Amino acid sequence: MIARFGDGRDWFFEKRFGLFIHWGLYAIPAWHEQLQWRGSVPRREYEQLIHQFNPVHFDPDAWLDLAEEAGMRYLCITTKHHDGFCLWDTAQTDYNVMNTPYGKDIIAMVADACRRRGFPLCFYYSVVDWHHPNYPNQGRSHELPRPEPGDEPNWPKYRAFLIEQVRELCTRYGEIGGFWWDMNVTGVIDRSINELIRSLQPNAVINNRGFDEGDFGTPERDYDTSLEEQPAFSWPTEACQSVGRESWGYKEDEDYYALRHLIASIDRTLAKGGNYLLNVGPKADGTFPDEAIRLLRAIGRWYGVAQEALLDVEPATHLIEERGVLLTRRGNTLYVHLTNYPTTRRVLLKPIAVAPRSATLLNNGQPVKVSLADLPTLHMGPGGSLIAPKQEYLRLRELPVDAFGDSVLVVKLEFEDLDAALGRARG
Repeated sequence: MIARFGDGRDWFFEKRFGLFIHWGLYAIPAWHEQLQWRGSVPRREYEQLIHQFNPVHFDPDAWLDLAEEAGMRYLCITTKHHDGFCLWDTAQTDYNVMNTPYGKDIIAMVADACRRRGFPLCFYYSVVDWHHPNYPNQGRSHELPRPEPGDEPNWPKYRAFLIEQVRELCTRYGEIGGFWWDMNVTGVIDRSINELIRSLQPNAVINNRGFDEGDFGTPERDYDTSLEEQPAFSWPTEACQSVGRESWGYKEDEDYYALRHLIASIDRTLAKGGNYLLNVGPKADGTFPDEAIRLLRAIGRWYGVAQEALLDVEPATHLIEERGVLLTRRGNTLYVHLTNYPTTRRVLLKPIAVAPRSATLLNNGQPVKVSLADLPTLHMGPGGSLIAPKQEYLRLRELPVDAFGDSVLVVKLEFEDLDAALGRARG
């Protein structure tokens, strides 16, 4: 089991599944949240979008309604992305939401809704800044290739700006659940910055993309393939993914992920003991895209029946040899997660050799056929050698894999005495 913090930050291990929001000026051109950089848009041209930002249909309670329907229990929102535009009433720069046609503090509205709903609220903040004249853009990852005309690169001055913005976010909006840094490509280590957050918000978890190692890791999308080989996470981890392949902000012609891919990604992360942050980029008017809504609702239907296998459980994949399957455990109950797309209608749980007293497919509540099976394939060893004598292991049979092709099957196995069963398997 991952060691807990032993303080107010432990909310992180209870909520588990959260909604990520990437929203800002970039929702207006609807191409990518890094349009200014990836699209080589001059700053003076890009910053004119501030005069168009007017999300007249923004309703944070509507966002939270959809989050709850999906099974999510906390929220993280971009307060300032790489473009430098701020979604709150900051005194540190005029490049903020108060100077748009909308003219309202978005973060204050989200914080109020989260407080009323009991949703922990986390703040994303980008260290990289393409707008601030003191940020030292040098062409490093996600930086402008060079300072813009009129800029005065100066890290101490930018650090002072950043610290005052952190102070605003940590003192104006009540208790926050976390601080989510992004893109500290400067390489600067400065523990005093996270210490400031902890002094102002002791219950906030802090990720590992800021100025020290933080509290938890943040594997993104499917980039870190080494995670596939891990049966369980060894330290606090929050995987992050967006509903669309191309962008985190709203993209008008987005290529959305398949429902099963998202469900499998969520299940895989939670079953290994991690948290999961799934992102939606709201449109310029403040509403969610229709396809994102459809995906959230479909995920919620699955999560509603599968969450008992994911919450208040221990990763238990180490108990079996099959690596295309994940296990979680609570007491005498094992949960079998078929996160990889099944190639057959059976699952073999070698070396478990005791039948459970009940087996139920959580997806539909129906019983699952089980048997202790001696199978021909169990008698073949390396190089085609014969393995004997007879071997019988627990087999789940005739699983309706085709009927749930867009989902992840989760089977609940209840044993009389699971430790005894596992002891016999080891013996």
